[in-house]
Amino acid sequence: MSYVVGVASQENHEENNNERVDLNRRMDPTSTDIRLPHETFLKAAISLKNQVVEVTWKRDGTTDTGIDPTVYTGLLGTALACLRSYEVTGNEQDLLLCSEIVDTCSVSSPASSRHITFLCGRGGLYALGAVAANYKGDLRRRDFFVNLFLEFYTSHICPPSKNPPQHLAILTPHYLLEVSWTLALMLEPRSTVSLLIIDMGQHAYHFLNHQVAQERALPVGPEEGGFGMSYELMYGRAGFLWAALLINKHLGEGTLPSDLLMPIVDAVLAGGRAGASDNATCPLMYRWHGTRYWGAANGLAGILHVLLHFPLSTEDVEDVKATLRYMMSNRFPHSGNYPSSEGNPRDKLVQWSHGAAGMTITLCKASEMYPNDREFRNAAIEAGEVVWKSGLVKKVGLADGVAGNAYAFLSLYRLTGESIYEERANAFASFLYHNASELVTIGHAHGANHAFSLFQGLAGTACLWFDLLKPESSRFPGYEL
Repeated sequence: MSYVVGVASQENHEENNNERVDLNRRMDPTSTDIRLPHETFLKAAISLKNQVVEVTWKRDGTTDTGIDPTVYTGLLGTALACLRSYEVTGNEQDLLLCSEIVDTCSVSSPASSRHITFLCGRGGLYALGAVAANYKGDLRRRDFFVNLFLEFYTSHICPPSKNPPQHLAILTPHYLLEVSWTLALMLEPRSTVSLLIIDMGQHAYHFLNHQVAQERALPVGPEEGGFGMSYELMYGRAGFLWAALLINKHLGEGTLPSDLLMPIVDAVLAGGRAGASDNATCPLMYRWHGTRYWGAANGLAGILHVLLHFPLSTEDVEDVKATLRYMMSNRFPHSGNYPSSEGNPRDKLVQWSHGAAGMTITLCKASEMYPNDREFRNAAIEAGEVVWKSGLVKKVGLADGVAGNAYAFLSLYRLTGESIYEERANAFASFLYHNASELVTIGHAHGANHAFSLFQGLAGTACLWFDLLKPESSRFPGYEL
C-alpha cells in the first residue's frame, strides 16, 4: 500500500522543502474519488501505527546519539500514538505498549534534563505515564508519576526560597494537613470538633500552598521567565502547564491544584506584558531566542492557547483577547495568512508551527471560551480557508505538514458542527494516504531519524487517521485537550 514507507536519509531545509503542493486540479472536499471511507482509514492507521512501533521501538529505539525520549521526535511520540490507538480501538495491547515505552524512557531519560514541557521534556514523560497508568487502573503507578511531576515542579519550576520565612519552613502545607487529621482521629470520629479541625486544616493547607507559591515568586522578563526558562510551548512554561492540564483532564480536576499552577500562569502573563512594554497596541508579546514568534510551537498562538484553559481575571482575559485581535488585524492582507514572527514580511508558511493552521486551532478555542465574541469564530473560519487553499504542503507531520493542517479542519468541525470541515479533513487525510510514502522518501521528514516521529513524521499521520474515525472526539496530539 502507498502508506508503507521506505525512508531515504536526506537533510531537511525547512522553508525550501515546505513548498505547497502544486495540484493539477483544485480539490473538491465532496468529491467521491478523493474522500476515503472510515474503514480504509482504520486499516491504514493500525498498519501505520504498527510500522511506527516496529521502526522506533522494536528496533531498540536508538540512533547514533542514543534514545530520544521526547514526545516531539522521540519514543514518547510512539507511546502517544499507541495511546491514541487504544482510545479509538480499545486494543489493550496498545495501552500496555504505551506503558512499556514510558517505563523505558523513564529509565533512559536523564534526570538532570532541564526541559520541563510535554513535547520536549520530562513533563511529557510523567504526564503520559500517569495517564496510561490511570487507564490501566494501576493507581500505585499513577500516583508514582504524579508525585514525580510534583517533585519536578518543586525542583525546576518553583524551587524553594533559599531563605524561607520561619513560619513556612516549619509549617509546610502537608505537615499541617497531617497534624489536623491526627488531632481529628484522637477525638470522636465525625464529631463536630473533629470535623471542624479537619476543615480548618484543609483551609490552612490551601492558604499555605498559596503562600509558598508567593514566596517562590517566579521571575519574569521579555525573553525568558528565570532559571533559563522560556514561556513557549515546546520548551517553556506553557509546555509544562499543558502537561499539567492533561493530567487533570484524565485524573480529575484538582489532581494538580490551581494553587500550584496559577502562579505559573501569572508569571507567563507578567512576562508577556514585559515583552510588550514597547508595543501599545498588543498587551502580550514574547521572545524566543530573540525573535517574537507568533506560531503555535514557539510563539503567541501556542502560549495563548494554553492560557485559554485557565480561569483568568477580567484584566487577564481582556489582555488575551486584545492580543488575539492584534494578531487578527495584522494578518497578511492578500492571503489572510499569519506571519511567523512579528514584522516578518514573508508569507510562506501554512502549518501548525507557523501560520494559519496553528492560529485556526487557537482561535477555535478562543471562540469556545468567549462565544459572545463572534470575531474569534469568524477569524477561525477565515484562517481555515487559508489552510484549505494553501495547506497541502510537502511534509507529512503534525508540526509542519499536512497532518497538522488537517487538524485545523477537525477543530472547526467541533466548533461549528458543519460537515464541510470533516470532509476537508478527510480530503487532506486521503491525500496523505496516497502520497505520504513519496513525501517521506524524498526527504521531507527531517531525514530517516525523524521520519516516523509524531511531530515530524508518520506517527502524526497515524493519529490523524485514528481521529477521523471519531471526529467529534478528535484532538491535536500534544496541543488540544
